Amino acid sequence: MTTPSKPEKIVGIIGGLGPDATVDIMQRIIRLTPANDDIDHIRCIVDNNPKVPSRIKALIDETGECPGPHMAEMGKKLEQWGADFLIIPCNTAHYYYQNVVDAVTVPVINLIDLVVSEFVKSYPQSRKVGIAGSTAIIKTGLYSEKFQQHGIEDIYPDDSYQELLLRGIKMIKAGITGPEVDTIISDAFYNISHKGADVIIIACTELSVVCRNMPFSMIDASEVLAQETVAIVKAGKNMTSWSIQ
Repeated sequence: MTTPSKPEKIVGIIGGLGPDATVDIMQRIIRLTPANDDIDHIRCIVDNNPKVPSRIKALIDETGECPGPHMAEMGKKLEQWGADFLIIPCNTAHYYYQNVVDAVTVPVINLIDLVVSEFVKSYPQSRKVGIAGSTAIIKTGLYSEKFQQHGIEDIYPDDSYQELLLRGIKMIKAGITGPEVDTIISDAFYNISHKGADVIIIACTELSVVCRNMPFSMIDASEVLAQETVAIVKAGKNMTSWSIQ
């Protein structure tokens, strides 16, 4: 008698943070999934909700509404709709990770832990890592705390380059891409590299949308998240194997 195959896990995506980054993570999941036909692809339940209050306004400007409760509500709905685990394709939004965890009973992949774990595994001899992302990443110490646990120094652009990088992120959110944005990103990456970073983490999913073929050793947070999603669904990977807490 044939044993019925176990149903594949369904991923729930807390999206819209921003919309392009949500589409990008879905495209990566599709590209990384071994498939011969439609049925071989991964079922995604997506709340592409750009109405979540701005993380920049809440964390940098300190004038905006807290996004945490909105993300928690999205997580609850995704669970109700059938998601077996959740992902949040936004680095900065992980400041509100615990809001989502406390609201649901399904696992929530922690992108920050996942990326730090990938760096430690891939570059075991490296003691310096560059972080390219929103200024909120610096302000909240999301990556700093995790890397310091491993004795790794996290390096950020000088203030003037960080201001330009944040401007570039806002331009991408506004749908503006092209040579000006490419120059901003390239200049910031060179600045990080010149400060001694062995590897640069693309720690903003907006930057992930446009960063291609740059002459640096890099870890793209969006790509790592997509790889993990496919491994969980298609290879049955343990969802706690990346945790460094």
